[in-house]
Amino acid sequence: MQNRIDQLFATKKQNILNIYCTAGFPELNDTLTVMKALEDNGVDIIELGMPFSDPLADGPVIQDSSSRALKNGMTIHKLFEQLEGFRDTIKVPVILMGYLNPVLRYGVEAFVEKCAAVGIDGLILPDLPMAEYESDYKAIFEKNNIDLIFLVTPETKEERIRKIDSLSKGFIYAVSSSSTTGKDKNMGNQEEYFEKLNSLQLKNPVMIGFGIKDKATFDAAASHASGAIIGTAFIKALENSSAGIPSTVKAFVENIREGKTIMI
Repeated sequence: MQNRIDQLFATKKQNILNIYCTAGFPELNDTLTVMKALEDNGVDIIELGMPFSDPLADGPVIQDSSSRALKNGMTIHKLFEQLEGFRDTIKVPVILMGYLNPVLRYGVEAFVEKCAAVGIDGLILPDLPMAEYESDYKAIFEKNNIDLIFLVTPETKEERIRKIDSLSKGFIYAVSSSSTTGKDKNMGNQEEYFEKLNSLQLKNPVMIGFGIKDKATFDAAASHASGAIIGTAFIKALENSSAGIPSTVKAFVENIREGKTIMI
């Protein structure tokens, strides 16, 4: 049975917009407000960050949003409480992104079952080793119809990319360059890497993330993949806005989709 991520990629092939937001940010109870505003403004996938005190892949902006969310009182249990019933109003695919320690503490099987129960479609856990996933957890994810999305970088060897493709479901997350989130990138410098990924004819669609911040960088990344993922720029917009979440999200998405100037 296809979950919502698979259904999306079966029907939409280009310009898929995935926006990351941190659960419990800017305020503890803003999670669903932000998610609903993203869906209302045409975002295709929501990537919901689970705040963690030692995020390996995140740059300072997302790290700060995680710290603030933790100070607000966000926990895995609180997040699942907030997500109870969210499928009554939010229909787009939702992916939880975070790190392995909190999942291990919760219990991997219990965590994946809870994700399925509340309506989550996929997980991104950058520090979950591929071999450990295959030997210990793959069956749990498949039983619960939860996609696990692996990351590749420009340094990932072809043999490993193909192994990742064989284990991934949903899509493959192509990190635009080897750094943390939020660094300025010239997508034009990565064309050889993106073309290499396309030449491998992978079974999974590819989404490009890290360094996507406006219409120009979104369009450049999306021209080489099914779409692109934006995190840091959106967190900055939320943090700096006094216009309220719905207006801020509307202006941000219009800027990405249509190049309209953000006035919030």
